[in-house]
Amino acid sequence: MDARPALTQNDYSPIAAPELGTWSPALSVSVVIPAHGGQDRLDLTLAALAAQTYPDHLMEVLVVDDGSEPPIRLPEIRPVNTRVVRVRDGWGISNAVNTGAKAADGEIIQRLDADMVACREHIEALARWHHVTDYLVTIGMKKFVDAPPVTPRQVFRAGHLGELFDLAGAVSSSTEATIAKTDGLRKSRNPYHVCTGPTFALPREVFHAVGGLDPNVARGEDTEFSYRLAMHGVVFVPDMDAQAVHLGLPAQHRDRERAVRAVEPYLAHRIPLRRDLRKDRGRRWLVPYVEIVLDVTDTSESVVRQAVAAALDGKLQDVVVTLVGPWSRLASGRRSVLSDPCFELRLMRDLFAHDDRVRLIDEAAPTPAPTPFRYRGPVDVPLHRATLERMIESVQKDLAGVLIVDLPDGRTARLERTSALGRAVLLADPGTADVDDLIATTHGVRHEPPDRYWPAPAPAQPDPVAIPAPAPAAAPVTVPVPPENTVPPENGVPPENTLLRRLKSALRPN
Repeated sequence: MDARPALTQNDYSPIAAPELGTWSPALSVSVVIPAHGGQDRLDLTLAALAAQTYPDHLMEVLVVDDGSEPPIRLPEIRPVNTRVVRVRDGWGISNAVNTGAKAADGEIIQRLDADMVACREHIEALARWHHVTDYLVTIGMKKFVDAPPVTPRQVFRAGHLGELFDLAGAVSSSTEATIAKTDGLRKSRNPYHVCTGPTFALPREVFHAVGGLDPNVARGEDTEFSYRLAMHGVVFVPDMDAQAVHLGLPAQHRDRERAVRAVEPYLAHRIPLRRDLRKDRGRRWLVPYVEIVLDVTDTSESVVRQAVAAALDGKLQDVVVTLVGPWSRLASGRRSVLSDPCFELRLMRDLFAHDDRVRLIDEAAPTPAPTPFRYRGPVDVPLHRATLERMIESVQKDLAGVLIVDLPDGRTARLERTSALGRAVLLADPGTADVDDLIATTHGVRHEPPDRYWPAPAPAQPDPVAIPAPAPAAAPVTVPVPPENTVPPENGVPPENTLLRRLKSALRPN
């Protein structure tokens, strides 16, 4: 089997993991457990790890003490290769996991919480997939239980979690329902959503390639990390044999309203695909939804100005513009301003240098991660206000990896999905594979004409049929008032009042 099969979307069906207990592991695993207090529950976690079916010589456990008082101690029942790593700088779960991962020697990083009891096959079940290919993230299952009065020795001796815990009365993780609805995530549009719990495993190289967990995220750190993994191109594989129980109910059950509110700002700024969290008009977010890349080499400032203005004035405002050009060529020494050979380039730099929505770089990165989409097109073909919105709408229907719009002059404009680019980069052999060929296999490449994305201006409307203006209203009748006592009243009524009554009578509806 190809060690790096080109899996489509998140469908891992073409690969199969070995049956538990029937194979010989070869990869080393580092189990990283962040801990802040909770010694009694940690003792149960380590007792369960001491009973794992994964070979002792291939497994190490790093308990990362995140400022516990009193400090974490290692209990009697624990895996053979267990050590405590003290956090020296920073605090929090993300920082602790990163600290443990940096100290880890294993080829696989297994993330586990300090209040979880894993079944005997847990590490083996998740690690077996990584022996098949090296760009997977495997996800374990968990149920929430009230911690019963069990001892570490009982946990170590138990053959099954059901011997210790009331699994029938346990609260299942909400992710299990999502996994079931999406054929084990094979049909999931956003599989990273379920990688939210404290039990998942991935290659150490992948962990460090995406930068580890974000220590600035205090809530939802696993979801944010998993989103960046998705942009990197990984495939998420849940394993129902990797069971575990979480001792105690999650925070959402204790105060759901506050738990949801606490996580929203972190995810809103860092996960652009959560459009539901970005409803505030006029806002700027840490990670934009689309990067618009324009090559401005040998282009006049006026053309670039028009292109940037169009890009920032579209219906989709959640964007950043990247201008690619030889900016490093602009020396800071003495020069003639008007006869400078880099006059246009300097003009552009001075024009956009202080706009935080415009970036100037010499060369575009292989992918725009963590931004989920990237547009690339000719700088002299400004975007229509609806271009990006319609292109994203098109690719979201079937999750296509690239949409290529064939322009009338033979050039192209393209919208690229970052997760598809990331997958292609992972699979590509340097200098041998065409990126679009790989994306065509894993996500699909679509060509379309430009009409929908650059709609023609609406035809000029004919002048409306001339409607004759209404005749001007008759001038008000002026009734001269005769000099006093010159005209006798008619039947005792003054003449002007008689005329006024006649006008009112004529205007009165029948």
